[in-house]
Amino acid sequence: MGKKLKIILLAAGILLIISILLIIRFGTIEYGRVIAMDKDVKERWDQVDNQLKHRYVLTSELVNTIGGYANNESRLFKEINESIMSYSAVSLQNDIKDTIVTYNRLEDLLSKLLLLIEAYPTLKANNSFLKLIDSLEYTRNRVSVEIKRYNEAVHTINTYRKTALGNFFARIAKISDRNYYEMPEHVAVAQKSLEKEVATADNEGLKD
Repeated sequence: MGKKLKIILLAAGILLIISILLIIRFGTIEYGRVIAMDKDVKERWDQVDNQLKHRYVLTSELVNTIGGYANNESRLFKEINESIMSYSAVSLQNDIKDTIVTYNRLEDLLSKLLLLIEAYPTLKANNSFLKLIDSLEYTRNRVSVEIKRYNEAVHTINTYRKTALGNFFARIAKISDRNYYEMPEHVAVAQKSLEKEVATADNEGLKD
């Protein structure tokens, strides 16, 4: 074997080793990238979940407060308490899809609860009630912010998975498409109703 051929083979071997190392390095980076995206989605959802848990502690307190004025609304109170229990159950299972469904259900029930305000005007003079609906509005805003951030994280990983490269590494990492949080129209309407009730109650409180 000539000296020139040996040099060519040696160079080819070095290039092959470098190529393999570069491929391994690239694969490691891309694998780490998709893992980081998935972690971000989970962390964003944890923030949503924390805000929702706080919101439903307030909702339970609101039920107790209104219950002192509206004893004949026990069916609605029961439905709300059952939904809160359902939320706690699906939250422990880390089932995002079912958690979103339960959240929408609770927001719908909460809007019905707040409609009772008009039937019980003395509630507007209750300081505990006024503080609760202010707190509920604040947590609703926090939930909206965290849901927006969660959806952005979901968009990032789902978009990445649509590429051939992203799909390849996502499959290796066993990461599937993540669910967006999409608010149904009736829930959006209910939340606007809540904003109106908060503003009205605040104005009534100021007058008093």
